[in-house]
Amino acid sequence: MATKTENADSKSSNSKDTLDDTWAIRPCHLYKEEYDDCTSFKARFHQYFIYGKDTDCSQWLTDYRNCERYQESNGNDVAAGKAVIKSEEERRRIRLRAHFANDTWEKRKQPPQDWAAPLPDWMEKRNENTYLELKQKELSGQAAPQGEDRSLCAIM
Repeated sequence: MATKTENADSKSSNSKDTLDDTWAIRPCHLYKEEYDDCTSFKARFHQYFIYGKDTDCSQWLTDYRNCERYQESNGNDVAAGKAVIKSEEERRRIRLRAHFANDTWEKRKQPPQDWAAPLPDWMEKRNENTYLELKQKELSGQAAPQGEDRSLCAIM
């Protein structure tokens, strides 16, 4: 009985050490590529032109090293995995900051009632016999109009 309890305790302690968001960890070579790109001459010139100074690229290198440590330990180095996941979450939070701060547009819970309403007549007339309409009819299985054979290309 004592062995079953010990096994249960070890399983519960191992489950605490597993990571839930391992999907957020990119392949390690991508962190290295991002670091190399960030520190390249072209990127440094762009950073100086846009921001007036070089940006800090050290986080990409830190993420690369943590990712390598996590992968080499076959997922046993939980601290390195958590560091990479935390960095990815911060990167995502910064990228979406403007989206969540937007108070100009009201966010919808569902599409409008008439989102699939037919187009107005003037728009239907304008799109008549265009390349896109002919292709849509062809893809949907409808017979394309068998009018005059003409090319839709124009040579200028």
